[in-house]
Amino acid sequence: MASNHPPENGVGGDDEREEDDDAEEEEDEEVREDEEEEPRLKYQRLGGSVPSLLSNDAAASIAVAERMIALGTHDGTVHILDFQGNQVKEYAAHTATVNDISFDSEGEYVGSCSDDGSVVVNGLFTDERLKFEYHRPMKTIALDPDFSRKPSRRFVTGGLAGQLFLNLKNWLGYGKQVLHDGEGPIHAVKWRTSLIAWANDAGVKIYDMANNQRISFIERPRGSPRPELLLPHLVWQDDTLLVIGWGTCVKIAAIKTNPSNGANGLQRTISISSTKYVDIVASFQTSYYISGIAPFGDTLVVLAYIPEENAEKDFRSTVPSRQGTAQRPEVRIVTWKNDELTTDALPVHGYEHYKAKDYSLAHAPFSGSSYAGGQWAAGDEPLYYIVSPKDVVIARPRDAEDHISWLLQHGWHEKALAAVEAGHGGTELLDEVGSRYLDHLIIERKYAEAASLCPKLLRSSASAWERWVFHFAHLRQLPVLVPYMPIENPQLSDTAYEVALVSLTTSPSFHELLLSTIKSWPNTLYSSMPVISAIEPQLNTSSMTDLLKEALAELYIINTQYEKAFTLYADLMKPEIFDFIEKHNLHDAIHDKVVELMILDSKRAVHVLILHRDFIPPSEVVGQLLGASKKCDEKSLLHLYLHSLFEIDPQAGKEFHDLQVDLYAEYEPKMLLPFLRSSQHYRLDKAYETCVKKDLVREQVFILGRMGNVKQALAVIINKLEDMEEAVEFVTMQHDDDLWEELIKQCLRKPEMIGMLLEHTVGNLDPLYIVKKVPDGLEIPRLRDRLVKIITDYRTETSLRHGCNDILKTDCVNLLVKYYNEARRAVHLEIEEEGNRKKENDDTSFGQKAERASNSVKTMELKSKTRGGGRCCLCFDPFYIQNLSVVVFFCCHAYHIACLIGASDSMNEASNASDSDDDSENDDAQSRRSRMCCVLCTTAGR
Repeated sequence: MASNHPPENGVGGDDEREEDDDAEEEEDEEVREDEEEEPRLKYQRLGGSVPSLLSNDAAASIAVAERMIALGTHDGTVHILDFQGNQVKEYAAHTATVNDISFDSEGEYVGSCSDDGSVVVNGLFTDERLKFEYHRPMKTIALDPDFSRKPSRRFVTGGLAGQLFLNLKNWLGYGKQVLHDGEGPIHAVKWRTSLIAWANDAGVKIYDMANNQRISFIERPRGSPRPELLLPHLVWQDDTLLVIGWGTCVKIAAIKTNPSNGANGLQRTISISSTKYVDIVASFQTSYYISGIAPFGDTLVVLAYIPEENAEKDFRSTVPSRQGTAQRPEVRIVTWKNDELTTDALPVHGYEHYKAKDYSLAHAPFSGSSYAGGQWAAGDEPLYYIVSPKDVVIARPRDAEDHISWLLQHGWHEKALAAVEAGHGGTELLDEVGSRYLDHLIIERKYAEAASLCPKLLRSSASAWERWVFHFAHLRQLPVLVPYMPIENPQLSDTAYEVALVSLTTSPSFHELLLSTIKSWPNTLYSSMPVISAIEPQLNTSSMTDLLKEALAELYIINTQYEKAFTLYADLMKPEIFDFIEKHNLHDAIHDKVVELMILDSKRAVHVLILHRDFIPPSEVVGQLLGASKKCDEKSLLHLYLHSLFEIDPQAGKEFHDLQVDLYAEYEPKMLLPFLRSSQHYRLDKAYETCVKKDLVREQVFILGRMGNVKQALAVIINKLEDMEEAVEFVTMQHDDDLWEELIKQCLRKPEMIGMLLEHTVGNLDPLYIVKKVPDGLEIPRLRDRLVKIITDYRTETSLRHGCNDILKTDCVNLLVKYYNEARRAVHLEIEEEGNRKKENDDTSFGQKAERASNSVKTMELKSKTRGGGRCCLCFDPFYIQNLSVVVFFCCHAYHIACLIGASDSMNEASNASDSDDDSENDDAQSRRSRMCCVLCTTAGR
């Protein structure tokens, strides 16, 4: 069975390894990494026509131009090849071994020399062919770099005759000039710009064609094999650096222009007026024989021949015998200080039988400036050709892909990945590295590390992601991959996501990840039913954790099974359950979850239960809370619910008011008295018993008062509360004179209460009445002070009453004066036509009239305009139609006199009929009728 706590490298159990084995393997790997160094060059055999050419012949020399290769053989043929080894041309130039080949800088001419004593120059793109006979074996040749551009057609050559010939064309034809003679055979010659370097038995000499003077002589290294046994090698690295490899010695000579004495084995043989000289800038000895040398950036490529241990001494003087015991030649990259950077042994065909002289090294022209920081510019990498009698091997700098492949071969996948990420490889290479790296980690059982690298290695390949998802699932390690699975760019198949989620249900240690994954993944990625089917059998088992329950609830929500999700949320006591209820309208589902909701958040639960009491009646809520089996304070929760319910709807839970009395008495006594006053649905006797039990005195007083036992209630106030003010208030509310007597009676038992009664009954009882009730000789504390206070309060009250009467009288007089002044004001009468004419006046005339009017009425105030708009309030005719007087009352009603008299007579007749029975009032009525009054106001008053 899998462990609940997976190891770092995976889900594991069966995949664990011993720590000691891991440590030993890591140490071995570090040692291998330190010992094995990555090669700088990569090799391949030159194909094309070369294998067939060398099957019947043997290679003797080679030269490389920018566009082609020239290969000389022992039968005297010069083969022109492309860089793939395909033969382009063939020149049967000689009848013996081709010892040396040379191109001009443009690659348009190729020159060759042979043991047959001839030198042949062929035009590669023309039919031009030049042949020169020297009648002695010629060992080396160098064409003028400008051979194709200059008509002089110069070249230098030399051989066993010991003479270095300069051939050039003049107006008489081709002529020979001997540049050097008398120091043994010429073994090698190289021409760069105006400088010619050659080697003979004595050493190396440099000649300047610009001023036709020899610059310097570099002595042959002491102890080196004879040149005919091991040839010296000359290579111009650039226009001023000459690399010399001879025997076991390497020298680098710099051509300088500042005149100074030579050093390091140099002998000056030129005039003091020369501006050029040679300085040896580097020199070192090797443990091998040099069969070829070439520049490699700021280092050197050396073709090394490893001598046999027993034959090393004889090699210097005699030709080594071919016994088939020679070692493979090696290509070494060394610095100018002879620090070896890398060594590669070449599996050359037949190397067991070859001598050092049988190998040669040539390189294609390149610009050393393209080498920077160990890297070559694209397309400018140097090519090296290692020639043996039956093989031509090409060596070129290893590129980024080679470096990555080498790292993969040696199991250094992490370094290979870092190289690819650094931009040293393409997408296909990254896919290969990624796949091999993941395979390696899986084999090493480092599942967690492999999973963490998947986003980087698989990127947006949906097919690759799905392949690895199912591979991890097959290994039962899919849970470690789930956090890294993409949900977009790319989006995988729904099956992949479902398999991933199901894998997380298998162990409690994955349940937290399952929950977070379900919450973070869009529900459109997968179907929830397969995952639900995997979880539901675990319900009510020991493997069912709270996290798994919550995950199942989330899946139910995705599948719109809200009631099932609610049940799980309620079991988990999730605070967001209330929002969930409101969001999905699950009020019917909470019938059997009242207790859980109240325990979770009583305030929010009460709000929901009261708000939806039509679905969940109070009786059901109370029943569940009273029967709660969980450890909770069910009475406190019940009190909170009933209290909130009573505040919202006092009638909703009236059958529980008796219970509510007990709950208030226990949890919130301050609220009991307002409840007792508001409710009519509790038993008074039971409520009284509860209050007595809890010693709630004021509540006892209220209940006794409601029961009608006011005297006992008053006794409780006096004896227990000793609050006279409350006692007086209680008696006052009862409106019972006998209760006042009872109050006085109760107070007589306590002398202190008499004084308090005197203080609080002012306005309700006569203090003298109370004093008369006090028995003689009864000592009342502070009686004098209290009586003084009563008298003082009485005087103060009397003074206040007199003051109020004076203020009232003054206000009445002021109001009468104001009314009188108001009555004296004029009333404005306005005729309609006059008003219309005023409206028709322009603004200018209006302003002038307004100014005159204001001046004329400065001393007169108008009360208001008449009611009726310039018409009689009875006949409604305008005042100007009839030539009648107009009467205006201070109520602003206006009448024609004729209309008013007629209306007054009608009113008098009605008054006479009603007053005929009362003769004593006739005189007064008659006097009233003789006075005019406003008909409308008089009628309204009646």
